[in-house]
Amino acid sequence: MSPSRQPDVLVAGAGVVGAGCAFALAREGLRVCLIDGGFVGGGSTASAMGHLVVMDDSEAELRLTAYSRHLWSELAKEMPADCEAEQRGTLWVAATDAEMAAARTKRDRYQSHGIAAEVVDEQLLMSMEPMLRRGLAGALHVSDDSVLYPPAAARHLADRARALGAELRENCTVERIDGRSVYVRERGGSTAVLSAGAVVNAAGIDAPLLTPGLPIVPRKGQLLITDRYPDFCNHQVVELGYLESAHTLGGPSVAFNVQPRATGQLLVGSSRELVGRDPEVNRELLGTMLQRAIHYMPQLASLVVTRSWTGFRPATPDALPLIGRWEGVDGLWIAAGHEGLGITLAPATAALIVDGILGRASAVDPTPFAPGRAMPNSHVPAAV
Repeated sequence: MSPSRQPDVLVAGAGVVGAGCAFALAREGLRVCLIDGGFVGGGSTASAMGHLVVMDDSEAELRLTAYSRHLWSELAKEMPADCEAEQRGTLWVAATDAEMAAARTKRDRYQSHGIAAEVVDEQLLMSMEPMLRRGLAGALHVSDDSVLYPPAAARHLADRARALGAELRENCTVERIDGRSVYVRERGGSTAVLSAGAVVNAAGIDAPLLTPGLPIVPRKGQLLITDRYPDFCNHQVVELGYLESAHTLGGPSVAFNVQPRATGQLLVGSSRELVGRDPEVNRELLGTMLQRAIHYMPQLASLVVTRSWTGFRPATPDALPLIGRWEGVDGLWIAAGHEGLGITLAPATAALIVDGILGRASAVDPTPFAPGRAMPNSHVPAAV
């Protein structure tokens, strides 16, 4: 890359977050180089469910996910069919009266932020999802949530960035970030140093390897997918207890989470465990996860499972992503640590990064996501 072609911004990591950043930057007229050691949409993006959801574990999370879901709805208007973008809505299932009370509280919080949400009783829930077991108390229906196929969505964003002049380097491993310079190794073994006005570390679970001190730990998850059963399930269906398992960095946990795909297949999840980078399927935990799903949706037991796999979510101690300038290193920006919300938060993350680099105000206050913020239990295990 000659000096005259030096990019304004280098983006390390071409998952959906990095690809989203590349597109948003290129759309502003900046020269961008997007780099990945594998291919666009690999890594955590390739192993994710693809639920575009508003979450309310905190006020900051609610505002950012709501903003990002809106941005996805705009992007979806130009997505090709292979992205499988569908507005399915989410049903947060309440098994008990206590959970039903929690659903009402959640509804009130959503509605206070202008988010469409309604509580449905057992009878209406059964008409919406007949395969759920009888005896459930009801659910919260969030109608504007969506699903998509993450690897294709990441590729679409990268393609749009390239159409605007961005350069894409796949099979090019980022070995080190040093201020505004990135040291890379090509597939054939040759090395190079690339420089730019700014560098964005969007490397997911590898982000701490490139920026030591980032409080990110890989959190393993397992999913399985069934054969094609059109109309078996109509919504993303999640138990309300999912929130507790998703947002605490404790021991192994499972929760009922089923997603219908445009192909007629069903994605079934989910599990979480801290086991370093061991990629092997935990058969015992997978079995527990599947039994949890069958407990809520008994007919799942009769479906054919075609594949199971694992992936790693880049988790932080306070369950919020790291988005913004990395203080003390001139020109370095972080877009990582999204845990299970990386797909949902990709466009909002990109918007905050662009706003920061261009020095303008953002639609959402970026302060809660500052990478150098104080955190509880911030001494997470190293991402090795």
